[in-house]
Amino acid sequence: MRSKSGGFLQAVVVVAVAMCGISAQTPGHPMDLTGTPARSWVEAAAVNEQHIINDDGSFPLRYRIRKVDAKNDVTRDIIESRQGTVARLVQRNGQLLTAQEDAAERARLKAMLDSPSDFIKHHKRDNAAREYSIDLVREMPRAMIYTYAPDQPQRPNATEQEVVIDFTPDPHYKPPTLIADILTGLQGRLWIDGKSMRMTRIEGRVLHAVDFGWGMLARVYPGGTVEFEQANAGGDRWAYSHLRANVTIREMMVKTVQQHTEMDAADFKILPAPVSYQEAIRILLATPLALR
Repeated sequence: MRSKSGGFLQAVVVVAVAMCGISAQTPGHPMDLTGTPARSWVEAAAVNEQHIINDDGSFPLRYRIRKVDAKNDVTRDIIESRQGTVARLVQRNGQLLTAQEDAAERARLKAMLDSPSDFIKHHKRDNAAREYSIDLVREMPRAMIYTYAPDQPQRPNATEQEVVIDFTPDPHYKPPTLIADILTGLQGRLWIDGKSMRMTRIEGRVLHAVDFGWGMLARVYPGGTVEFEQANAGGDRWAYSHLRANVTIREMMVKTVQQHTEMDAADFKILPAPVSYQEAIRILLATPLALR
């Protein structure tokens, strides 16, 4: 789940994943939340979320992800390796690849096998994004004021009772880092699985403009929205299943970028054992692919 439009633009999408329009919801059965502060649910979920983000590939997944933005509509076959995710393009604009497109993709993957240093350099950006996410999740419990959502509206596809909590910025919160400034401008709602204490959905809206480096580095404009969902991929292995981000950002006082991105992941499979990135590439290359 990566943006390629620049450092701070990537960071804001990472914030979307870390923090996470309103979807259709149904009223839930009454839950006895008496005496349990809403913040305590967020604290427990934040601890679990850090484990999800910081997964080291010990229980790797394979899945498909479709990403649609202003430039592309692409579907990729993804394998998580010890060194980071590896992806093979399998569809473009909802259509199968041509033989020429597939040949180019296979050549790209084979080049990665021949140049480990390029792969490591590419995934340094992933590591930076992971650190951003972990730092933000750690800050979440103390950056916001949390209250239980009225009537506890449940998601239609929820398999367990969920705790629904609204959040708004705490005016007394002092961000310890530049990237944490984004937390001062977000409000929204989150859903927590009442059994596993995992965040299943977050809806956020940029409440007011947020500046990074007094506006010299970047500004996130108000009105932007983000929604993010996670699902149990099998056993107790959780992974994101949906992201929609609509945000406007000005970077380095020069370029204003409208980020409209939607990503959906599906067909999750837990691999029997951890794999290296080279093994992941070989598995992808050995997978038969229908062409047009």
